[in-house]
Amino acid sequence: MMRDAGADERPGSGTLEPALVHEAETAHRSRLAWRQEQLRVWDLLQLVTPWLLLTVSTAIYFARVLPASGAPFWPEGATVAGLVAVSATWVLFGQTLPLRRRALRPVQAGVYLVGLLALCVALMTYSDAFLVFTVAGFFQAYLLRPWPVGVLGVLVTSVVLNGSAMRVGEDPSPDVLAEFLLIVAVQTAAIGVGILLTARSEPEERRREQLVERLEAALHENAGLHAQLVAQARESGAQDERQRLAGEIHDTLAQGLAGIITQLQAAERSASVQGETEEHVARALRLARSSLTEARRSVQALAPQELGRAHLPDALRTLAERWSEDQGIGARVEVTGTREPLSPAIEVSLFRVAQESLTNVAKHAEASRVGVTLSYTGTEVLLDVRDDGRGFASGGGTGFGLTSMRQRIRGVGGHVEVQSAPGEGTSVSARVPAIAPGGTRAEEIDR
Repeated sequence: MMRDAGADERPGSGTLEPALVHEAETAHRSRLAWRQEQLRVWDLLQLVTPWLLLTVSTAIYFARVLPASGAPFWPEGATVAGLVAVSATWVLFGQTLPLRRRALRPVQAGVYLVGLLALCVALMTYSDAFLVFTVAGFFQAYLLRPWPVGVLGVLVTSVVLNGSAMRVGEDPSPDVLAEFLLIVAVQTAAIGVGILLTARSEPEERRREQLVERLEAALHENAGLHAQLVAQARESGAQDERQRLAGEIHDTLAQGLAGIITQLQAAERSASVQGETEEHVARALRLARSSLTEARRSVQALAPQELGRAHLPDALRTLAERWSEDQGIGARVEVTGTREPLSPAIEVSLFRVAQESLTNVAKHAEASRVGVTLSYTGTEVLLDVRDDGRGFASGGGTGFGLTSMRQRIRGVGGHVEVQSAPGEGTSVSARVPAIAPGGTRAEEIDR
């Protein structure tokens, strides 16, 4: 009894490990995306914070401090406005533009911090409102390299900030000095730890960010390569189709025409014998009809009209029904698994395998039944064509049709196996990746 191909296939088996791998890759991409977003937020803080603090300090000074002092705008207010303009220029050319261009060097960052603190001291001599602007020095210290220089930057910023706030120079009493030193020490230690941790982790995060960018570029490049491969596969398929038609014309039409010529020549030579002439003419007519049938089949094989009107499973059923009617051999089509949309190149290749396999059965197998099984397993699609014919010995499956079949399936990333033994029928199995029309795995469509 003939056993249908794919009966023992389990569409869901063997998919656990790829699912876990996909889940792990998704989680890793999520972590990378989150860390990359953190870096973007930190870079934005580095750019915006000095401007925000300078704006707040300036607004407080001109909106509240200067009017409350009763002093005229000239000369004190004008002097402060000039210092604010110089500070804005210093921030623009010393930090903002280099950061946006990713061109900030360690020495340049140190010089910028020294100039920033000097401007803060000058502004704080006019008003304590500019203590807010001095806090920008802590953010700049994170940009200093190596990290001990960054901790030193925090220390200097803390001394400038707290020294001006506590008026240490005006009241250098032991209590004030002790409080000042304690605040500076705690502040430096707290922020310095952050600088140390950042110095150790940020380079790795930057490298990962660059890796993600390179991966994205590689994905774009792979998309282009995929398009080229698809075009090459189509060209290869066309070439394989030409070779297949050339072989079929040689094996069918050419031989049929040669036989017709031979029979007509024989009829011409035996024109005097009525019975022999009729017999040769009848043979010639049979050969002509057979060759015409083969010619029509070859022309129809140029473009599978069944696939133009239906998807692969329905096209296979139509093909099997017509073949069964023409050959008088029972043919049954079975579809297992969940149907998925496939690339046209995949569907055409599988259809041609079924078509060629049925042709071979009609020519050589002397079978009484044929089973065609199409199996969707999620990551792959399997096509099995089995017959209960006479089969052939090992090494016999090397004809032109089988060679063309293997080339066609190999062109879409699959492979073909032919199993047969004398008296035990023949099985042709094609296995191809389940690639959707958009060029992705069919199993990814539902995700």
